[in-house]
Amino acid sequence: MGILCCFQSHHSGGGGGKNGGGDQAVASSSSASSSSSASSGRNNGRAEPRRAGEEKSSRNNNSVDNGNLVALVNEIVADSVSYRHKRVAEEILKMGKAGKVTARAFTYAELSEATGGFRAESLLGEGGFGPVYRGRLPPPRGSSGGPDVAVKQLDRNGMQGTREFLVEALMLSLLKHPNLVTLLGFCTDADHRMLVYEYMPLGSLEDHLLDLPPGRAPLDWATRMRVAQGAARGLEYLHDAARPPVIYRDFKASNILLDAGFRARLSDFGLAKVGPSGDKTHVSTRVMGTYGYCAPEYALTGKLTTMSDVYSFGVVFLEIITGRRAIDTARPPDQHNLVLWAGPRFKDKRRFAEMADPLLQGNYPTKGLYQALAIAAMCLQEDATMRPAISDVVTALEYLTVAGGGAADDDTATQAPKQQQKIHEQDAQG
Repeated sequence: MGILCCFQSHHSGGGGGKNGGGDQAVASSSSASSSSSASSGRNNGRAEPRRAGEEKSSRNNNSVDNGNLVALVNEIVADSVSYRHKRVAEEILKMGKAGKVTARAFTYAELSEATGGFRAESLLGEGGFGPVYRGRLPPPRGSSGGPDVAVKQLDRNGMQGTREFLVEALMLSLLKHPNLVTLLGFCTDADHRMLVYEYMPLGSLEDHLLDLPPGRAPLDWATRMRVAQGAARGLEYLHDAARPPVIYRDFKASNILLDAGFRARLSDFGLAKVGPSGDKTHVSTRVMGTYGYCAPEYALTGKLTTMSDVYSFGVVFLEIITGRRAIDTARPPDQHNLVLWAGPRFKDKRRFAEMADPLLQGNYPTKGLYQALAIAAMCLQEDATMRPAISDVVTALEYLTVAGGGAADDDTATQAPKQQQKIHEQDAQG
């Protein structure tokens, strides 16, 4: 099909501006922590306590619904003495005129009731931000049942919680797309900091790809390609539709949540950064992210562009193809780093089959595998200016999903729908 030719005609454009590439094959990061499998967080922060006597919980829950983003900022950082928090808020508000916020304010009592008092049985997982609980809100008037939600509670013993809480709340109030998780509301009662999301019943991509429990069927090839395409579309929205562009900065399998139809939703925006605008080609920032996923030029210089996200997408896409983790010290030393392991195999077509996940048992289209590896290799170019724009990645992935993972002319394509429906039923019962 000529995936490489498709990319080579567009690599110099795209959503990130030009940036010098690093001279290392793999990036490292200054911070790394795991994410929860449902609307998980990655903040290591401490919430700023409110002054004694402030009666926040007595405010009407609809006060934010009828306000705008400025009101939301005031709710979150009203008592913050940090100029950085206010500057971050002002930077995010540049993405558009302040308008009505759809997220609502919850009281601590409401969320405590929804989660059964934050009992252990409701715990979905715990990430850098803090614990995540499953809950159920009261049913709307005239409805028989309330929606299931995921409540992310800030760990008040962390170091950077208020800033990342603010970034995530504002970003997801401004950004709306089918491939981004939906923020339903937040809680800032007293010193509590919580975010409320729609509940994702299938957890994260990591749960189905890298942490497969015994007895669960692996994701088939076609579903893997659809998940990759959905995640790429989420990045495309951030890079091309948002103005200024948004750099996600923490793209990894545990941050890609899956709804009931295995549709990908990007979550965890605490590290997201407003990208360059005007004549600027990059933003300079402290290196943050997860080891193994950071672009080499960002890890070396702190210069961040949308091409940094494209590199991270390449790492995750390689995980999707191979079933291997970006960093896996449980493997032999020469296989610890996925990108380094894949490097020589990218150059030898005879070794392409070695990179297919063994759990697929050969149930993938050969042509589709070759095309997918070509996409991953282009995204993982050391020179950032040689990587494709994420819009080009989305276009290339169309060829791998329209015909069941690039299987239009290949009899070895897997029979995906029945297998994934079985997985879905198992998860629903669990």
